Amino acid sequence: MMLPGIVDSFERPWLLPLLVVPALLLAWIWRGRQRRIALPVDHSVRSERRFLKLLLTLAESLPPLLLAVAILLLSVPLATGSPVTQRKLTNIEFCVDCSGSMTAPFGEGTRYDASMQAINEFLNFREGDAFGLTFFASDVVRWCPLTRDTSAFACSLPFMKPDAQRAIGGGTMIGRALINCRRVLEDQAQGDRMIILVSDGQSSDLMNGGNEDRARELQQAGIVLFCIHIGDPNIPDEIVTMARLTGGEAFVSGDPAALQSVFQRIDGMKPAELEQVAVEYVDEFRPFCLAGLLLLSLWSLAGYGLRYVPW
Repeated sequence: MMLPGIVDSFERPWLLPLLVVPALLLAWIWRGRQRRIALPVDHSVRSERRFLKLLLTLAESLPPLLLAVAILLLSVPLATGSPVTQRKLTNIEFCVDCSGSMTAPFGEGTRYDASMQAINEFLNFREGDAFGLTFFASDVVRWCPLTRDTSAFACSLPFMKPDAQRAIGGGTMIGRALINCRRVLEDQAQGDRMIILVSDGQSSDLMNGGNEDRARELQQAGIVLFCIHIGDPNIPDEIVTMARLTGGEAFVSGDPAALQSVFQRIDGMKPAELEQVAVEYVDEFRPFCLAGLLLLSLWSLAGYGLRYVPW
């Protein structure tokens, strides 16, 4: 049951049938029940005083109306509140180059240091998304699974420095890394999918049409690829083509400040979306409480003189 313009539903609708009680009382009052006893003076000629009769009937109608308001309040009226929304999840897999060339000077540190610092700052722009981290050189290491706990990224910085380990080789195999990232994102049943590739070199497994094959696979999996070419101002054509085929873009980052602005641009190109997950209902007592106070005030005033007497 609804009261249009006031409430949308009731928390206890099974109490609403009790409204028949005040309705019957109002019908009994307005049908003109006998309120007097006959006296000899009643046979004298006098006016009917219709206005006074109407006023007295209205005064007697106040208690049943108060009872109706009380029943509505006990039924707990509900109104539609603000929709409950949550950030639409985007699964973002960072694919970071750990080849030997990433140890080249870049700003106050190396290309690798600047990349990881910019990634950590990018997390602040995308709070609420799920992030994963994959390192690659000649081989691939999935370092951090997709998670909303961004502290894992900050802890990964000192452990995968290119000059501190050589377990994954020293080459650059971007195609192999993207295959692994695609498989990770394909396992996610919910949310959008994005790969952010950070590299500074060319990759032999993207040549001779390999980049188009990887792009086709990513496109079929619904994955958008953004590429950040760090250090060298010339982005390999294979990487540019591959990113654009998936609906993404390739950027050049020549210094640490530019690298941070690139991540901001990516955030702007792929903005986080909100989705409605539920409709929230809130208690709507205010109009009924106001009506009850008004009726109670009128009933109190009527008690000072607006009442029937038996003669």
